[in-house]
Amino acid sequence: MERSKGSGVARGSGGFVRPGADRPKGRDIKALRKAMAFLRPYTGRVVLALLALTITASAVLGLGQGLRGLVDGGFGSGDPAALDRALELLLGLSLVMAIGTYCRFYLVTWLGERVVADLRNAVFDRVLRMDPGFFEVTKTGEILSRLTTDTTLLQSVIGSSASMALRNALILVGGLAMMAVTNLKLTGLVLLVVPVVVVPILLIGRRVRTLSRDSQDRVADIGAYAEENLNAIRTVQAFTHEAEDRRRFGGEVGNAFDTAIRRTRLRGALSAIVILLVFASIGVILWVGGNDVLSGTITGGQLAAFVFYATTVAFSVGIISEVYGELLRAAGATERLIELLEAEPAIKPPVRPVALPEPAQGRLTMESVTFRYPSRPDLPALNDFTLSVEPGETVALVGPSGAGKSTVFQLLLRFYDPQSGRILVDGVDIAEAEPEALRRRFALVPQDPVIFGASGSENIRYGRPDADDAAVVAAAKDAVAHDFLESLPQGYETFLGEKGTRLSGGQRQRLSIARAVLRDPSILLLDEATSALDSENERLVQIGLERLMTGRTTLIIAHRLATVVNADRIAVMDQGRIVATGTHAELIDSSPLYARLAELQFSQPGMASVSARTVNE
Repeated sequence: MERSKGSGVARGSGGFVRPGADRPKGRDIKALRKAMAFLRPYTGRVVLALLALTITASAVLGLGQGLRGLVDGGFGSGDPAALDRALELLLGLSLVMAIGTYCRFYLVTWLGERVVADLRNAVFDRVLRMDPGFFEVTKTGEILSRLTTDTTLLQSVIGSSASMALRNALILVGGLAMMAVTNLKLTGLVLLVVPVVVVPILLIGRRVRTLSRDSQDRVADIGAYAEENLNAIRTVQAFTHEAEDRRRFGGEVGNAFDTAIRRTRLRGALSAIVILLVFASIGVILWVGGNDVLSGTITGGQLAAFVFYATTVAFSVGIISEVYGELLRAAGATERLIELLEAEPAIKPPVRPVALPEPAQGRLTMESVTFRYPSRPDLPALNDFTLSVEPGETVALVGPSGAGKSTVFQLLLRFYDPQSGRILVDGVDIAEAEPEALRRRFALVPQDPVIFGASGSENIRYGRPDADDAAVVAAAKDAVAHDFLESLPQGYETFLGEKGTRLSGGQRQRLSIARAVLRDPSILLLDEATSALDSENERLVQIGLERLMTGRTTLIIAHRLATVVNADRIAVMDQGRIVATGTHAELIDSSPLYARLAELQFSQPGMASVSARTVNE
């Protein structure tokens, strides 16, 4: 039976690329459309925001007519009543603008915050569903940069820049229309200079867009490098690597700075060119209009209104050119976020999943499984691997490094799919089962336990979030973790530090066992949970493991043979295959590879058989 191959990233699923590789560059502002799709649930607020925006834009344009009435009806006619009416009109329009601006500001800011919150949730949800192969080639810092920096930039655009662009676009169009109504001749002159202003925006804007995307990528590289080094701070300091890391980090910061300065220089040049061209054009138009007033062709009020509209249009063009740069940056950020949203995990639930039998039995079967990691397609990690484990049986996997032991666990949890063969849990092909339902049958106790920056009770409850306090305490007691948790300053609610730094290695391991106890799985996967512990901690952890293994199917990866001599069966692996199976005593006589491993681990030749007799007694 053929299977799909591993990592979606290695296959290029969803178009996601490895950080540092050639990333697709933003081509135009249309990339923002995908982000705007997150506005659909809030159509009512969008309509209200657009209404407020339209009202304020209309009020701004109405000021021109108020100015015309003030000049022609008030100053020109010498009528105080006309002057009063013009002032009332201006004050009324100002009030409308104030109210409309408040409503617009509140609504668009709310929309920006809400859309970014939804987008962050969507991206995080997608990342959680990606298969482990995705994280083989994607830095955590890269993802965090997209969740924080890119979404913050997008929030600024949706909550501010986009509404500014729309408002000024309306004023631009309306202003041009009012200019035409006021004086066609002067409007014609204005339209002649429009291409002169637009061409620099288009030409320079393309380069700004490219640099905007590059700038975001460089910031992501900074986050990725910092995150990697901070997570390994003990190693950094132990090897006195601080100076080199400072130098490399400074290089990353310098690259981001240089890219940002190039982008800023171009954006500044774009704004300066637009302002120069626009206001130079206004000066020429004022000169032409002034001559027309002197000749009696138009009134002073018409020229005043026209100048107001021309100035308003000019400011709108300037603001749009400035905001356009922000929109281009947001387009680049949106592309980066959409890459994550459109990335497809290699491991997907089937369209019609087969239910696993209830109650769980704990039977495992691997039939002729061949698997190659996406990053090593020419080297099989497992090659025609076959193994059956009966309910309640304890089977140990031993063998040299690289034999494929950990790969067995990866495939059982369906972090990857094999290229051929099949895997069954309780008689159901795991490719036909819901991945979450499958993984609920397992509990993993890794060699290097993962402890979260939370309290002891939260870490234990991670295995079953709905468990009550009594169940948490019972699990801790079974794992021989209750006493040290109780002795902490706030007991079970004590914060354990980032990655459990306040605990010893043995305490972290017992906490990991308590988590597995609380989960109450039918199948237990132990990745040599005691290999890094001292004798006292090993004894305590072993007590917890023995309680946990009782009545459960258990698969053990064993690096130290002394820990598995009592297993029901030991499977010896080499180069992705099982080369021998049996008990410890049987394998000492029948398997040269196992005998050699035992010879290396026990203190004197012949002690392996002695150890076996001692254990069996």
